[in-house]
Formats: sequence, structure tokens, C-alpha cells
Amino acid sequence: MILDVLSKETGISLKQVQQTVELLEDGGTIPFISRYRKEKTGGLDEVQVKLICDKNNELKELVKRKEYVLGVIEESGKLTDELRKKIEDCWKAVELEDIYLPFKPKRKTRAEVARGCGLEPLARIIMSQNSADVELQAKRFVGKDVANVDDAIKGALDIIAEWISEKLAVRSIVRRHFEQWATIQSKVVKGKEEEGEKYKNYFNLNESLRRCSSHRLLAMLRGEREGVLKLSVDVDSNEQIISRITDYILKNNSKTAHFIEEASVDAYKRLLRPSIVTEVMNTAKAKADDVAIEMFAQNLRQLLYAPPLKNKKILAVDPGFRTGCKIVCLNETGKLLYNDVVHTNNLSDAEKIKRLVTTYKIDAIALGNGTASRETESYLRELDLNDIPIYVVNESGASIYSASDIAREEFPDKDVTVRGSVSIGRRLQDPLAELVKIDPKSIGVGQYQHDVDQKKLKQSLDFVVESCVNSVGVDLNTASKELLSYVSGIGAQLANNIVNYRNENGPFGCRKELMNVPRLGAKVFQQASAFLRIPESKNPLDNSAVHPESYKIVEKIAADCGCRLADLIGNKKLIAEIDIDKYITNTIGRPTLMDIMNELEKPGRDPRGEADSFKFDEKVKTINDIITGMVMNGKVTNITQFGVFVDIGVHENGLIHISELSNKYITSANDVVKLNQWVRVNVIDVDVKRKRISLSMKNVD
Repeated sequence: MILDVLSKETGISLKQVQQTVELLEDGGTIPFISRYRKEKTGGLDEVQVKLICDKNNELKELVKRKEYVLGVIEESGKLTDELRKKIEDCWKAVELEDIYLPFKPKRKTRAEVARGCGLEPLARIIMSQNSADVELQAKRFVGKDVANVDDAIKGALDIIAEWISEKLAVRSIVRRHFEQWATIQSKVVKGKEEEGEKYKNYFNLNESLRRCSSHRLLAMLRGEREGVLKLSVDVDSNEQIISRITDYILKNNSKTAHFIEEASVDAYKRLLRPSIVTEVMNTAKAKADDVAIEMFAQNLRQLLYAPPLKNKKILAVDPGFRTGCKIVCLNETGKLLYNDVVHTNNLSDAEKIKRLVTTYKIDAIALGNGTASRETESYLRELDLNDIPIYVVNESGASIYSASDIAREEFPDKDVTVRGSVSIGRRLQDPLAELVKIDPKSIGVGQYQHDVDQKKLKQSLDFVVESCVNSVGVDLNTASKELLSYVSGIGAQLANNIVNYRNENGPFGCRKELMNVPRLGAKVFQQASAFLRIPESKNPLDNSAVHPESYKIVEKIAADCGCRLADLIGNKKLIAEIDIDKYITNTIGRPTLMDIMNELEKPGRDPRGEADSFKFDEKVKTINDIITGMVMNGKVTNITQFGVFVDIGVHENGLIHISELSNKYITSANDVVKLNQWVRVNVIDVDVKRKRISLSMKNVD
């Protein structure tokens, strides 16, 4: 049954869903399944496989909840065959909770107190709507626990109000109305105007909850948590809702209509409205979280896919005024060779930099984009450094890394400033390998990342990191344990075992040697091996994305071509002549063979492209140098729902509102720009006092 629901909810065929779930439950990872089991999944990509995985887990949790609900109701002796079927056929969490509500063990509610006083029979009499003299009926219930007729009727109406509030149809009426028409009101808490200046746009706001954008809702909720704003949710048509509830409950020729109407009003105001308000707010918050998390995930993916500057010796500079610039020299693999502090106003330090560039044969300079970055860049460009390119590197999160256990383990005898500089340099050499050492939330490319569901955020970001790492591939002999831990099937403990094995036995000679690593069995080898590269291996396939299980077929192809395996790899002309249909088997189909051919044509290709350098405007150093109308170079540092933040070489990022990104209508900034992209921008407004710079990309040459 779950598979049918899965297929319907994902829009993916039942056969594909069934096969994918089998692979997942057999321990398959999303990267492995989407890359190496295309025949079985029907060519599903990793997004579709993840969708099936997530929905399957969600539905399994719902099944557990249904089993619990059935158990509670059965224990109470109220489980009928009809009710059991209704619960078993329910596949919506909200609907399940509505069904369960009347049977849910309750705290001491007013209705429960009334039941304790023996007033439920009177409630049934009134609810039947057949008795014209309720007061007379109520006299029978006056006694030790009920003082008078009025108290008896009041208690009975409390019970009826609870019954009404628990009816599925009634809850559906109220829920649909709030989903469609609820508004959110935001007002400033008296006396907090100055303190909450940044929330000024929300001091007196009233808008449709359904149309409230993710970033606006999250901003209001943060303002409420900080004690600056007071939020409320309601509809303008409360009387209309009460009327609809009453019409649903009342029978024709009801003899207790005014009592039913009174109970309906109480049910709505005291029980239904607060419950549904909480529900719709939770739903709105969850949707806002999803949007913010998706935006963060897109930004993180772009950041991790930033082009590396491979096999280059780097001089990394963490700029600074008072304490000087922290510099380090790194070899091609990121190994620290030298560290020091230099001051830009010291002539001898200028000569020192020149010597370092010569001594360590520096290929490029990585300059952090923090305080004094522009001044340091100008200083470096004025030195005679043989036109060595200077790359400005976003250093967000470098300080987090430098104080982390990972950094202390890597450089136990170095202080945080040296570790931070190393991180800046390595980010240029290989952004992906370095950024996996930092909690993604600290990288600085999200929006309201501390306000959203932290479990969902972590799951989403972990998936992005895992996806990027496995898409690029990992050098088995140089990768850190942090990077290895994201490889399909490995995890933190096995990554540590791999590094320990490597330290004790030297570099891996081939992929098969992985099987010698403690606790790394056949299943993990199947999941992980193809994502690990060994450039030094005698078998060239060990440095490709071809899975070891396909080596024999590739060797057969080479033999049929009458050449060595090494001669086949990269030989586009020869590869183009291969008839892959000849090699289709029961386990290897055309999709896998096509992937193999693509890999043989360009083995171990990196999907990230190449790093580029760019210059900021030499005349602009601070916000005071910026004039409206200027056209400048800038680098995209963050992408949000409402626009794009751009580093234009001053200490404050400028903002391109989404409406200023293009002359065409767009719904997402990602349709126009990507993270770390260099752009030409026009300055349309500068507010020096508030340190705000408004930019545009419209009509810029």
C-alpha cells in the first residue's frame, strides 16, 4: 500500500518506486543508486531518488503513528471495523490526527470535568435536538456535584462544544477557511520602536498569511522571539464560520437550537480557532522553512561547486590593519610550508613577500575579503610580483574552522590566525575539500538559517554536501577524513579508519586495497569505490568514475578494439566507433554503457570548471567613494528570495533587489546569477548613514 501511495505522491511509476525502495532498503545510498543503478530505477536522478527516500520514510512514520492510534483506541474498547478501515485508509497526517482527536486521552478539560459530574447523558439529550424542555431534563442532574440547573446545562454545553470541535467535517470547514483567508498581523511592542529599528517594516502590518513570503514570515517570527513584535493570526469572517458550523450541526425543526448555537460559538472561539490558528501557523512556518532551506541548499551547492585552482602553489593572505596581514605559503596539495605576519607600511616586509614568492615558486595569491582587503590588494598589486594573479576569497566561516577541533588536530602548534589563513588558501585550491570541514550554517550563504527547522536544514545541507562530493569524486590518497566521510557509504568512523590505514601503510595502490581497511566490507566497497580516485594506480580505471563492477566489460571493449586499456581512455575517435549495444547484458544496460563511454572519453573530469580572477574598481575603497550612477564590478556573495548581495570591494555588500536583476520578469534570483559570479552593477542609491548600497543589473553594459 505504501508503494502505491508513494507512486501517486511523487508522480513516479510504481515499478520505479518499488525498485528504488528495494535498493534503498538494501543499504544503497542516493549517489550510488542514481549513478550506478539506472537500469533498475529507470534512469531516476538523485533528486527523484531522494524524493522517494524522503517520502518513504515519511510514510513509514505515518504507519507507525497509525499503529499507535489503533492501539490506543482498541485499548479503550471503542475500535469498530469501520473506524479501523478509516484509519488504515488514511495517508494524511492531519486527517489521521482529526480522526484520533475524539479518542485521544485528554487532560482535565471543561468537558472532562462535566463528564465527571455525570452530565454526558444531558449533553446527548440536548445534542439529539428532540427535547423541548431542556431545563426540566436538567433538574434530574442537579445534586452533589452540580449546584443548579444552569450549571447542569452549562456543563452539558461544554461537552457538546468539545464534540463539535472534534467533528472531522467541522474541523475541515474551519481549516479550509483559515487556509484561504487567514491574515497575519504584526505590531511593534510599545517602547521597543528604537530597539527594533531593523523590524520597522513590520511595526504595523496586516497581510494574507497564504501570500506572506518566506523571508517576511521568518523575519516577523524572529522579531516576535526578540520581544520587538507581537503577532496574531485571524480571519475577518468569524461570524460566517460560526454560521456554517451551526448550519452543519443543526437539524431541521431542532428543539434545542439556541443551545446548539451557543455551544457552536463556544466550540469555535474556545477550542477550534486557537487549534486551527496554531495549525495554519505551523504549516506556514514549515513552508517558509522549506523555501529558506531550499535557497540555502542552492547557494551551498553553488559554493561547493566553485571552480578550484588545482595543482598551484599559493600565498594566502588574511588582511589586517593594526595586527598586520597573516600570510602562509602552501604547496600544491595545501601543505603548510611557511607562515608569518607582514605590515603593508613596512618596506622590509614588502621585500619579504617578494622573496617568499620566489622561494616557494608561488603561482597565485589568495586574499581574504575581510577588513582591509581592498587596501591589501592595492598594496600587493603595486609590488613587482611577476603578474601573479590575485584571487579574492570569501572568508566566511574561516574563523569557525580555525577554532575547531578539526583545525587543532591539523595544526596543533599553530594559532587561530595561521589556521584561518591556511583555510583561505585552501579554499582557492579546492573549495569543496576545505568547506566540508565547516558547519554549512557558518559559511554565510543562507538566510534565516538559525530560524528554520534545524533537523530538516541539516538533512538538506548534508545531502547537498554528499551530492557535490560524490559528483566531483575524491582522491583517496590525499583526502581529509572530513571529505572522505561524505563519500557514498563511508561515514565518519570508516573515514577515520581509511586515513589511519593510509598513514600506517602508505598510499593506496588500487581500489581493491580498500578491502583491507578495518570494518570496510563488500557492501561499503560497492557503494563507495567508484567515487574514490587513485591517480597513481596502475589501472587507469581507478582514476575514473567507472565502477569496479564494470571493469571487465571495459577490458573486453579494449580487447575488441585491439588496444590497451590506457590507449582506449581519452581516444575520442576510437570511442565514437564502439557499438555499445554489443555489450548489453542482464545487469549492464545502455544507460550504464553510455556513462562508461562518457567517462572513457573524459576520465575523471571535474564538473566545477576553472577559477578566475577579477579586479574591483581601483578608485573605490569605502562606501564614501561610491556615487549614484557608478557602474562597477562586483562578486555575488549571497542569494536570497528578495535579491542578491554583491561584494563591490568596500566593507559593506550592496543589494540588488530581485526587481533590479533583469529587464525580464523572473521568479528566482538563481535564474539570473550564481554564487561567486562576477557581475557588472549600476549604483542606484547609497545610504552612508545606514551603510546600505542599492544596486541594479538592468541596462548595464
